[in-house]
Amino acid sequence: MNRSFNPAWGLTVVFLTACTVLQAQHVTWPHAITKAERDHVERIGFEPIASRGIETPPPFDSLRTAAEWEEIEALTISWTSFPCIQKQIVAASKEECTVIIFADDVNEVENYLTSSTCGGALDLENVDIVSAEYNSIWIRDYGANTVYGSWNDDRVLVDWMYNRPRPDDDVIPDVLGDHMGIDVYTTTAEPTDLMNTGGNWMSDGFGTAFASELILEENDGGSSWWTDFPDHSEAEIDQIIEDFHGVDTYIKMPVLPYDGIHHIDMHMKLLDERTLLVAEYPMGVADGPQINANMDYVLANYTTKWGTPFDVIRIPSPPEQGWGYPDQDGWYLTYTNSVFVNNTILLPTYYTEYDTTAIRIYEEALPGYEVVGIDCDNNGSAIISLSGAIHCITHSVGVEDPLMISHLPLPDTEDEQNDYAVDAYLSHRSGIETATLHWATDPVGDWTSVSMSATDDVGNWAAAIPAHPQGTTLYYYIEGAATSGKVGTRPMPAPDGWWSFEVIDPTVGIGEWDASPMAAAYPNPASAITSIPMELRSGTSGSLVVYNALGAQVDVLHQGHFPAGRSNYFMHANRLAAGPYLIVFKTDEGVEVFKSIEKKLK
Repeated sequence: MNRSFNPAWGLTVVFLTACTVLQAQHVTWPHAITKAERDHVERIGFEPIASRGIETPPPFDSLRTAAEWEEIEALTISWTSFPCIQKQIVAASKEECTVIIFADDVNEVENYLTSSTCGGALDLENVDIVSAEYNSIWIRDYGANTVYGSWNDDRVLVDWMYNRPRPDDDVIPDVLGDHMGIDVYTTTAEPTDLMNTGGNWMSDGFGTAFASELILEENDGGSSWWTDFPDHSEAEIDQIIEDFHGVDTYIKMPVLPYDGIHHIDMHMKLLDERTLLVAEYPMGVADGPQINANMDYVLANYTTKWGTPFDVIRIPSPPEQGWGYPDQDGWYLTYTNSVFVNNTILLPTYYTEYDTTAIRIYEEALPGYEVVGIDCDNNGSAIISLSGAIHCITHSVGVEDPLMISHLPLPDTEDEQNDYAVDAYLSHRSGIETATLHWATDPVGDWTSVSMSATDDVGNWAAAIPAHPQGTTLYYYIEGAATSGKVGTRPMPAPDGWWSFEVIDPTVGIGEWDASPMAAAYPNPASAITSIPMELRSGTSGSLVVYNALGAQVDVLHQGHFPAGRSNYFMHANRLAAGPYLIVFKTDEGVEVFKSIEKKLK
């Protein structure tokens, strides 16, 4: 059986899922448009909404599109077909914000949430169930984005033309706007008509956004079987995005050959203003080569808001159990399709061998956040079979009065003589009353607080951490208080979350370190993707090689430059026979470091 997504099989999965759970009266269409849906539309017909919302750009200066890690007031979902997954989303999110559920049967949703099914009864505090009509579960794609006028004021929603023949989906932003009392601006009228989807959009909150070149393809004046696309040059697309979103740097990457929907949230995610979380495949597999080329292009041509290179954290994409990667007809399993809900991150999970690695990568990259895994592949609810996961079926609404704190984290340093300057940008519509730097040498101990000083009248503040001896690790976070009385921190979960840097001794070589630069591999014993963490005090060249018990080389994990700081390398244990292995890190200077690992029996 060919496991690439085909229309009949896709709708069968949805139908069987809906019948299995019974509670889901409304059956969703798959993420992609299938032949079955096309036949349905052509037989039944549909009436697209020609005009909706306010069809001119928001009339404010200094527009700013919120980033996904910013504080949100609400998380939205459309209730259909996967009630257990959606109930878990509600349970994890309602303690962080209001959860707005669009439902075609309000009583059905209330009964399911308060029943003992799927994790037990929930109370409905912080849950709004709104009666609405819709066509599918994929609210990320047809939902609206939060945009602020006057930089951090004048909250509005901005929505595009949806690239699916699903008219009820396309007007959900208007329902949301009416429910929350927020104006909705839409790119639905010439000359600013634009087609786009939320899964193909990532914003850094400071005027930079990412997309695949799907945005060009669906606005080039061509047509599909159901519509004529808007007709715009790339420069015109950029101008519309700037006029409606305040984005002046719009980064577009080639589409991937095995991702049929071409949405970047299936393989990358912005974790903050400087960090890209990017899917990784074994060498030469599936979309791995194109993803790597896209990242090379981004890093060579674009920088963060501070003019520094983006940091890239790689996270392994698992193969579908029993089938393989997308180029082997496997489902497009992804760990980047996660969503921030204030201090919590909702992460799609699939099976233990890969999930444990993914969760640990998130926890190491974002200390203090609660990472909640939600199974998207088992228990009769394999939503990933429809080319989407948690990010695809949720959308957020930013708070009315965001308190922004932005800071470029300090790198490791060799300096034990001079204080460590900490600069930050803070902004609130009422103004910033005070800013405070908190630092410690132990994140579970006492924190020292230092008042920050405004360095100009546009929101920049500064303070310093005193110099410390080499070998010290310093932890810190920033707190801001607005004139209105609102208080916020960055990282948001502080003091449980923090930034850190180390005061290193440059004279200490690898062979002289008290601790190995190669941390314990995980998971160990291994059966699939296994992470090999490295932390180098200075960059070096060498190789990271795997040997079996007979001393034969069986794999080269990396060869060439190893950068200073933390990085992860990955061993594909599924390719190896069961038994013990030795991982050897050897520098060009001849220093060797060893770690053992066990490949377990299946």
